Amino acid sequence: MPTKDYSDDPKMSMEAWNKTLSVNLFGVLHGTQAFVDRMIKQDSPAAVVVTGSKQGITQPPGNPAYNVSKSAVKSLTEALSHSLLSTQCTAHLLVPGYTWTELTTNDTILDEGAEKPKAAWTADQVAEQLFDRIENDFYIICPDNDVTWELDQARMRWNFDDILEKRPALSR
Repeated sequence: MPTKDYSDDPKMSMEAWNKTLSVNLFGVLHGTQAFVDRMIKQDSPAAVVVTGSKQGITQPPGNPAYNVSKSAVKSLTEALSHSLLSTQCTAHLLVPGYTWTELTTNDTILDEGAEKPKAAWTADQVAEQLFDRIENDFYIICPDNDVTWELDQARMRWNFDDILEKRPALSR
């Protein structure tokens, strides 16, 4: 993590880093610490669903604090899933694509009646994917109307191939 603000970009300020990590990473950590032990002790199957992001997997340039936070969420959820293998509790990483919630976009509250962009999925579509796949999948990577599964795969493969093929970071 940067030790000082090294850019005029507000996304790179320490305040932005702290806020992003506090919400995206530490919110998940606090939630799992508060509930998972209770879920394990109950006498029935249970599932922890953590919301990740494709950016935590593909690392596109432009918003490093967000990417770092969602990469950490991915790692945390993978570790949690592994630690729960001998229990009735499972953990899953839900990675929605572009999702329209009618609440906010780019930190701006939308006017009532604003129309969903064609590229976006609805929250109901994401929930349907979750319920259809939660029994068999750890990674629940949702498509949307903008990015195909094939493009998601290509982006993930490119990111990992930077490492395997010893290319420069974020070589796209």
